[in-house]
Amino acid sequence: MRFVRDDLQHPQVLALLEEHLRSSRSHSPPESVHALDVESLRGPGIAFWTAWDGEDLLGCGALKRLDAQHVELKSMRTAYAHQRKGVARAILTHLLAEAQANGFARMSLETGTPDAFAAARALYRDVGFEECDPFEGYVLDPYSVFMTRQLQ
Repeated sequence: MRFVRDDLQHPQVLALLEEHLRSSRSHSPPESVHALDVESLRGPGIAFWTAWDGEDLLGCGALKRLDAQHVELKSMRTAYAHQRKGVARAILTHLLAEAQANGFARMSLETGTPDAFAAARALYRDVGFEECDPFEGYVLDPYSVFMTRQLQ
């Protein structure tokens, strides 16, 4: 698996992000969908990575800088053809390492409560994330779970 700091131009990447948004919207009401669109992912303070096997896109994920010590995990997605193969864990491990290498002390995330997000919640718990209060402008929402983990 090869990780690339991505510029969000490749058609496969754009299709995966559209799939991510479509899926998020199908499981949560509009006000509870916090997935970022492509233009937002190109914004300042966001670093985006893709995972590849040759020319085959496996998945993606991003880090959004909240402050000098705190980063948020965003847009983590495994391509449907590669689910249940350890791709998400590998991407998450890569993003945790990137956050630590860049001096962040904490990583937080928001994910969904519907059953479609159960595997994601289990993965996050498995690597040390714990539920927390809403952060960085989020509010309590029955469709959201907030999680955080110390990095250093």
